[in-house]
This record gives sequence, structure tokens and C-alpha cells, in this order.
Amino acid sequence: MEQNSKIYVAGGDTLIGAAIVRRLERQSNIELVGQPGAEPELTQANAVDQFFSEAQPDYVFLAAGESGGILANQRYPAQLMLNNLLIECHVIESAYRHSVKKLLYLASSCSYPQLAPQPMPVEVLLTGPLEPTNEAYAVAKIAGVKLCQAYRQQYGANFICGIPANSFGIGDDFSLENSHVVPALIRKMHQAKLEDAPAVEIWGTGTPKREFVYVEDLAEACTFLMQHYNEPLPINIGGGINVSIRELAFSIREVVGYSGELQFDQSKPDGMPLKALESTPLLSMGWRPKTALMDALAETYTWFLLNFPQKALAHA
Repeated sequence: MEQNSKIYVAGGDTLIGAAIVRRLERQSNIELVGQPGAEPELTQANAVDQFFSEAQPDYVFLAAGESGGILANQRYPAQLMLNNLLIECHVIESAYRHSVKKLLYLASSCSYPQLAPQPMPVEVLLTGPLEPTNEAYAVAKIAGVKLCQAYRQQYGANFICGIPANSFGIGDDFSLENSHVVPALIRKMHQAKLEDAPAVEIWGTGTPKREFVYVEDLAEACTFLMQHYNEPLPINIGGGINVSIRELAFSIREVVGYSGELQFDQSKPDGMPLKALESTPLLSMGWRPKTALMDALAETYTWFLLNFPQKALAHA
């Protein structure tokens, strides 16, 4: 990214987008445009195009779009799919129309086939059926990848795609309906601590392994890719924290300071035994995540305590 460039983070109020904004705000040689409060309604084509016409960003990070956990994906598949399709179509088209120098689109690890080899290389995208519980959302994210590739092929646009591992951290969604595993476990154990509950129930055996990336590290990876990656093939953003759900749960219990028992309900599904990204291409370029798991969880829990007062949680 050149000095005095204008940079737009689409979805600057999302978990990942906000982390990218925080990182860019520490740079004095760029101008951020369209920050939260000044961002257009991204599902409206005219609003997006007018914004690009007026702001004239040079670089775009596309981190916008609704997402959620298993429950949200089962309840609102049409909403999640349509929201993401509209946003990526409008932002990518306007970025091309207004001569953006480079765009980074962030897809999702759920875009991979349900039975993909582990760790998952980008070459296996679209080689098999998707996980049924989030198929609609995954199809929308895949469409964003293919749209970027289509604009590269037809117009020569420098639009690249990154596929992050499961991200968590400051600004996460701790709602009961939409939260992913890390914020969900933090909230459950914190509430159990407040209520002096003897145990917290966790779905499955706890043996499946998942790859996580702290959102501050992910933001650094995104700016790294904007500076160093220019290929049409998507690139995985992982190489971070690969732990079992059991290990994760006990780590969160320690960070929260909950002394009760963790009960793993083996009647509930485990899902895939391993879900991780093959991130050798990114790691070979010199990027590495910097934050240890316990430090990342502690920072996330500290933010949670500051933003979710006990009284509010008690009535949730």
C-alpha cells in the first residue's frame, strides 16, 4: 500500500473488519475512508457506488457480511446467503468501476467440502459437497471468491482472496444465538461462575481439533497479504492455534476462573475430527501469528468483561 493512499475496510464494524481498522489506524501515512458511521448500506447498489465515487479508495478490504454459528445458519440461511451475495457483488463491482488498485476479499473456511483432506488446501475448493448446516452461507462466500477471479480474468483487476481459520477476539459476538465456539464458551463459563453453577455442559466428546486465529494476528495477515500477495488462487490464513475442543474448554475455564466441572455430552455430534487449513503458502512468505492461545483468550475475556456488564448478562 502506497503512502497517502485511501483505504476502505468494508465491514469495519465486524470482528475482522474492526481489527483491520485498528491496525491501519496505527499507520500515519494512509487515510481511512468509510469507517463505521460513514459506511454506506452495503446491500444497496446505488449507495455503494455513490460512496466509491465520492471517497475514491485506492485499496479495499472486504470483511463485510452477516455470519453466525450453527443455530443462526439453520434458522436464517436465506438471510445470510442474500446479505453476503449482495454485499460482495456491490463492493466488488464498484471497486472495479472506480479503479481500485487492489481488493482483498475474505471468504470462510466453511467454503471447503465437508470431506476435504486435512489440513485443507485451496485446491480442493468445489471438489465435493459442503457441510449441510452452513451450505447457504458457504455458497455465498464461494461466489465472492469466484467473482474476484472473474474480474481478474475479464478485466485484469488485482482482486485477491483470503480464507481465514476460525477467528476470535476483541469485539466478538457473544450473543446466545450467533456466537461461535470461543465466545460461546467464554459466556457460558462466565455465567456459570456468576451463578456458582456446579457444571457447564459442552456438546460432543471434546476430541475434535479446530484451528483458531486471534483476530489481531488475522488483521496483520490481511495487511501483509495486501502488500505482498497478487495471485488469482485464494490463500489460506492459518498456521495459528490448533487445539482440541477439550483443550480449548479447559483453557477458557482457567482464563475465566471458573472452578466447576466441564461435562462433555457425548450424545451430541462432534462434527469433523479435524478442521484446519493448509497455510504453507502464506507461512513461506514470512508471516507468522504472534499471540499465544492463553494471551489471546485473556484479552478476549477482558474485552467481554468491559462490554457485557453482569446485570445485563443476568437478564439475557
